[in-house]
Amino acid sequence: MSEFLDLPNGIPSDDTFRRVFERINPQELERALQQWLQPLLGSLVGEVVPIDGKTLRGSYDREKGIKALNLVTAWASEQQLILGQNSVGDKSNEIRAIPALLELLDVTGAIITIEAMGTQTEIAGKIQEKKAD
Repeated sequence: MSEFLDLPNGIPSDDTFRRVFERINPQELERALQQWLQPLLGSLVGEVVPIDGKTLRGSYDREKGIKALNLVTAWASEQQLILGQNSVGDKSNEIRAIPALLELLDVTGAIITIEAMGTQTEIAGKIQEKKAD
């Protein structure tokens, strides 16, 4: 570790990492990561970009009444990178989360694949609006 970072007081504790992560604005972090990733990613023309929803196992808390976290993810197949994720609201579903995710991404020229639940007129329109197939 010393070849990357001088830590004269040792490795920070998990509490220190938690406090740092609590102060990070998730939207700003996402925006910064997208700006950093875009030059590495390049063009998505002709690339298959699957969009799929998944429920994260074990992310629920029965005692507090917190339901499991559902995410919709866009995946760049060739680069093997997640382009973006969007959480599905408690009283919502993937049909509403997919257009919101597409709004965040530059998928110009990409071939978008979605399972049957996502084959909605509004979603197809958003894909065309974003100049993807």
